[in-house]
Amino acid sequence: MKQTLFSNREISDFCRSLALLLHAGISTGDGLTLLAEEEPSGPQKEFLNSLAAKADKGLSLSVILRESGRFPAYVCSLLDVGRETGRTEDALHALALYYDDRERLSQRLRTALLYPSLLLLVMLAVIVILLTKVLPVFDEVYASLGSDLTGIAGGLLRLGESLSAVMPLLSVLLALAILFLILFSLLPGFRGALIAFWQKHRGDKGISYKINTARFAQALSMSLSSGLPLEDALTLSASLLTEADPLNGRLQTCLQRMEAGETLTRALSASGLLPHAECRLLELSLRSGSGDSAMTAIAERLSEESDLALERKLGQVEPAMVLVTSILVGLILLAVMLPLMNITAAMG
Repeated sequence: MKQTLFSNREISDFCRSLALLLHAGISTGDGLTLLAEEEPSGPQKEFLNSLAAKADKGLSLSVILRESGRFPAYVCSLLDVGRETGRTEDALHALALYYDDRERLSQRLRTALLYPSLLLLVMLAVIVILLTKVLPVFDEVYASLGSDLTGIAGGLLRLGESLSAVMPLLSVLLALAILFLILFSLLPGFRGALIAFWQKHRGDKGISYKINTARFAQALSMSLSSGLPLEDALTLSASLLTEADPLNGRLQTCLQRMEAGETLTRALSASGLLPHAECRLLELSLRSGSGDSAMTAIAERLSEESDLALERKLGQVEPAMVLVTSILVGLILLAVMLPLMNITAAMG
């Protein structure tokens, strides 16, 4: 039976806790036992005890986690590197930071997709109610005055009557939309699949370009913090990407340029994997022996830029939706009220 992968938050908490225990001089097996003791009785406690038992038999942490089937391949690969370079603790810290960033990005994308969708549903409901419930009242008022709705108002009234005829279907669609939003909000797996689908079909441009660049920088920073040389870190990233990943095209271009003889930082810049200014900073830092700390700073900067871009886009969408809906509601009311005002003025 296929095991379910841990969430980003669970991986981050596990790696951070284990890194702290290793820093205190506790062995991997004893550290896993201590983590198990902190858990209440249940599947999680049994799982950690099984990991501790394997560690006591002399298996490495990366092998234990890989055999469990609960951790992504990237976690196991980076721990392999950390073991070979003697920097397992650093690798765990880097993984904790990386999956913290992944969780934060997931939350930001959820906000970017969920709130405008809710707002759109509310505004559509307002317009439907206006067309199906309010306009018929005005039609009755016009009828009592010996007139009827014509022109734009008449067309809107007929549209409202058509919507009223299919109201049961609209109610079902609304219920499905609400159910979809609830699932999107509460189920990380469902949300992750939809976000991956959105990123795949949105491509590698606009905000997606910035988000993908930040994601690559975080992965590269994590690899360097684990003791992996930059060229090997880039190759490892390439091996973990699928063909559908929006970053794959840029990464393959970078690898091809490196095979053609270009320097790594020049290939990173030319392929668009990292901005030119960041590549220049990385090259200087590599020469001075501080490439891992520079890459961490670059990853943080690019992550902040992608967050700001997402917030700006979100800040544009919501006011635009409110403005468009307000204009539509205003036009509907004006189309009804202006003729009514003319009629009452003529009667007075």
